[in-house]
Amino acid sequence: MAKIEAKQVVVNEIKDKLERAQGVVLVSSRGLTVAQDTEMRRAMREAGVDFKVYKNTMVNFAIKDTPFEPLASQLEGPTAVAFSYDDATSGARVLDKFVSSIEPLTLKAGVFEGTYYDAEDVAKIGKIPPREQLLSRLLGSFQSPMASFARVVKEIAKKNGGETAEAAE
Repeated sequence: MAKIEAKQVVVNEIKDKLERAQGVVLVSSRGLTVAQDTEMRRAMREAGVDFKVYKNTMVNFAIKDTPFEPLASQLEGPTAVAFSYDDATSGARVLDKFVSSIEPLTLKAGVFEGTYYDAEDVAKIGKIPPREQLLSRLLGSFQSPMASFARVVKEIAKKNGGETAEAAE
């Protein structure tokens, strides 16, 4: 296979991942130890995130004319790409945990559901809990006032019911 054909295969692989991805995060992973890299990749797999190092030129060709095109400005130096498929922010969450504990790992930028975010914003997004957890918190906040109201009504009914029962005797 010629060089150009081999490169086209890689570009097509990246394009395929981009088409399926809801979120993409670029990371500079220069200086990681093998143990750190292995641990991070395992956490990524468990979260359903593809994490791979690609040549910047290949990524640049793949993101042309896509919602991920703003990432082109961050394609300098060694770059790893995290593709999130089910939950747009799952890659950012996993990376946020590792960025704080692994010195050489730095966030570059990300695109979530078509919107570009710089490294600072990606770090903020990484701190947001998963969608399911946010929904359960919301439902809990709805349920709490209703449960309190139900207890008050029950107590009032007991109190009024007790008085009417005594009056009837």
